Amino acid sequence: MSTSFVIPSRCTLCPRRCGADRAAGRTGYCGAGGTLKVARAALHFWEEPCISGTRGSGTVFFSGCALQCCYCQNYPISAQCFGKEVTVERLAQIFLDLQAQGAHNINLVTPGQWQPWIIAALTLARDAGLDLPIVCNTGGYETPDSIRRWQGFIDIWLADLKYVSPALSAEMSAAPDYFAVAKQAIEAIMAQTGRPVYGPDGMLRRGVILRHLALPGHIDDSFRVLDQMAAWNDADPGCLVPSIMSQYTPFYKAAEHGIGRRITTYEYRRVVNYAVDKGLTSGFMQQKSSAREEYTPAFDLTGV
Repeated sequence: MSTSFVIPSRCTLCPRRCGADRAAGRTGYCGAGGTLKVARAALHFWEEPCISGTRGSGTVFFSGCALQCCYCQNYPISAQCFGKEVTVERLAQIFLDLQAQGAHNINLVTPGQWQPWIIAALTLARDAGLDLPIVCNTGGYETPDSIRRWQGFIDIWLADLKYVSPALSAEMSAAPDYFAVAKQAIEAIMAQTGRPVYGPDGMLRRGVILRHLALPGHIDDSFRVLDQMAAWNDADPGCLVPSIMSQYTPFYKAAEHGIGRRITTYEYRRVVNYAVDKGLTSGFMQQKSSAREEYTPAFDLTGV
């Protein structure tokens, strides 16, 4: 099977549409250039239970990110683009190695900036026996064209809905259009993927888990996010699996943007109570102990 694919010469893979000539080795807003980079590939046990299960999620962390959030816990790879250059053939083998280790699924973390490379690798790996569900782990900042290109390759979307306020998303992610873009993207992935489907072992085989990370001092915006999640769920009950997260830790440049502390138990309880009041009960909540730095993996090129 050929591994040919087109490297963007005027990149529009993400909503930034920065136009970088990546075929000539230029880097885009996301930090990604013309050669695929991976920072870590290993079994990961800290996703939602229906993703990590008992054997772990076969998680591949890709270098670069279109959002560049000021508080990103993965900032060495997302903002600083740490990683190792690998071929498409090597990425296909990484997928197969994770399957051989017993992974429940293949979990692609921030893959959008490398979509052509990853689709080529998935095609190779499938031809060689890969048969696990594929998870797209995304910040929700995706174009409709990108979502359409993932059709037939992504089974599960592990997507964020971070903000509603344009002012807040501009401050935290330099993306004032975040909510407008993410709302359209999430509606597209729900239409593409359909309602959640579970295997006999309770593991998610297909569907959308929609995450929200509550930020300290900004729970009013969390309420607005939950309003939108509830509106989707009210219109089509069970169309998504909500996941309300408390794991915010003030990494990277968080203090410079006014969020240099962890969320309080009181703040998180208010967010959880609001979600329950809105009927978002068929999903996941976190213990406050999840806000610990040791839950962030070491980006040491494991498995690469």
